[in-house]
Amino acid sequence: MAPPPSPSPAVVLVDAVALSGRFPLLAGANVTIPAGQSVLVEGANGAGKTSLLRVMAGLIRLESGGISVLGLDPVAERRLLRRRIGLLGHASHLYDDLTVAENLRFAVRAAGGDVARIPAACERWGLVGRLGKTGTGKLSAGQRRRVALAIHTARWPELWLLDEPHAGLDAEARVLLDGLIAEAAASGVTVVVASHEVELVEPLVTRAVTVAGGRVVAEREVAHVG
Repeated sequence: MAPPPSPSPAVVLVDAVALSGRFPLLAGANVTIPAGQSVLVEGANGAGKTSLLRVMAGLIRLESGGISVLGLDPVAERRLLRRRIGLLGHASHLYDDLTVAENLRFAVRAAGGDVARIPAACERWGLVGRLGKTGTGKLSAGQRRRVALAIHTARWPELWLLDEPHAGLDAEARVLLDGLIAEAAASGVTVVVASHEVELVEPLVTRAVTVAGGRVVAEREVAHVG
């Protein structure tokens, strides 16, 4: 399991500007996410939700402004950070010539995770028996998504960056994902979910930030009834 969160914020962005050529991906974004908080990043398509998560993961370098993720510079100290965060994006980043089980072992070992957690993760996501021995290249899109989520489950990093995590999942898998996010948040993991399916994610988070035009334009607490 992830260690207890540090007292410092998990993520801080100050006037963050990121470009793709001349196109602004982020245009002066400011946000602070306390350690252990679960946050929804909402906004229209093209607002900058994915870019925000990719900047946090160190995959996009800032043109100007400042950023700290778990107390580290996500670009300059990316090798240190990558073992402490998990990004679930639109692409599964699996090796098609490896089996499901081989992909899990490779990914968890590469991240310095505990391979002893793999069997339980596979059981949770239904990746057992013949399916675990199947080449990933033969899986459906939904099954590939389950493999990516099983890797995330086995690794259990300190900071989860989930980009449209419900996409491509059937109803059963969506329920499993909701339980996983709730469990992670309850254990003290920092969870950031970018999604346009607000009604699905709101019950899982305590705060929402709204992104538009590459900026954080609003923030609100999420009240849970009952």
